[in-house]
Amino acid sequence: MHVADLTEELVAIPSHEDESAAGEFVASWLRDHTDAVVERDDHGNVISRKGPGDGESLALVGHHDVVPPDESQVDADGGYVVDRADGRIHGRGSADMKGSVAAAMLAFAAADTPATDELVFASFAGEEQGGVGCRAAIEDGFRVDYAVVGEGSTGYSAPGVTDVAVAHKGRRGSTIVAEGTAAHASEPDAGENAIYRATDAVDVVRDLDFPSTEVLGHELSGSVAVTEIDGGSAWNVIPERCEATVDERTVPGERAPLDRVAAIEGVSLRVDQDLPPMACGDADFADAVLDAADAQDGAPAQVVKPHATDAGWLADAGTECVVVGAAEPGEAHTAEESVSIDVLERCQRIYESVVESWLA
Repeated sequence: MHVADLTEELVAIPSHEDESAAGEFVASWLRDHTDAVVERDDHGNVISRKGPGDGESLALVGHHDVVPPDESQVDADGGYVVDRADGRIHGRGSADMKGSVAAAMLAFAAADTPATDELVFASFAGEEQGGVGCRAAIEDGFRVDYAVVGEGSTGYSAPGVTDVAVAHKGRRGSTIVAEGTAAHASEPDAGENAIYRATDAVDVVRDLDFPSTEVLGHELSGSVAVTEIDGGSAWNVIPERCEATVDERTVPGERAPLDRVAAIEGVSLRVDQDLPPMACGDADFADAVLDAADAQDGAPAQVVKPHATDAGWLADAGTECVVVGAAEPGEAHTAEESVSIDVLERCQRIYESVVESWLA
């Protein structure tokens, strides 16, 4: 089966509200085309294994949920619109990341059963909701030594080149909560202005240095920014509460000291989301994947990626990860989402080569 055909079938299955149909398709396809053990767990994840697992384990990892489609990507009956044109497959989830899932499925099916090691295919649910499927699988005991995660890595070093991401940023989303005392605005000294306290906290955030680190010789820099502020109840009332949202892009081993804002009277910090970063600590594995990616026009490179993925959760659990996938910067989550068929074929070859060279 050609990767473009499998991608079209997978993209056509709606999976932004309920990914169970997409998960069932993936599981059924693997049962029909492999003799591997295939499991659909209680969280909607699909996990398939080949080999006795006496040695190392390598996983090809993706996710089959997508973000809500643009209205142009849905037909009158609520189905997803899928189109093949100009060497690309267009539709919600084509780039992020059902195309790479299809390439991984085919690579997994084509692989010989390892003699001692274990080859794993995993497609998680709920990645777009903060990695809930991956996190649940890890809590249930999912562990692998190495993973190639099929999120986008194409077009980072040069247009059209599929690179190997050895690190990516995480995201910590926090809320600064400033509390004061309400009073009539004609008597401001009778109250405590929560907006003033919040803006004092914002000044603290503005003065923080961005976190940075180095991964396999590549610098990875984070960022911190206040992105929303909300406070006050009326034009003539001293506000008793104000909140400000902070978006921090984290790097492995480093965090901005946001808790400094709590030194301001009436101010506290609440962490709402904390998606971990990823850093590959095994240079041999990263180099082996780069060697597998070398069979393409252009020269692939090891790069760092700005977006959090399920690789962060896997790395946090002890897996050495890299990210290799077909999506290009700016393609995912757009009304024009599409993926190159040539790049999907390339990713399938890369996955097959990694499996052949790494497992015994």
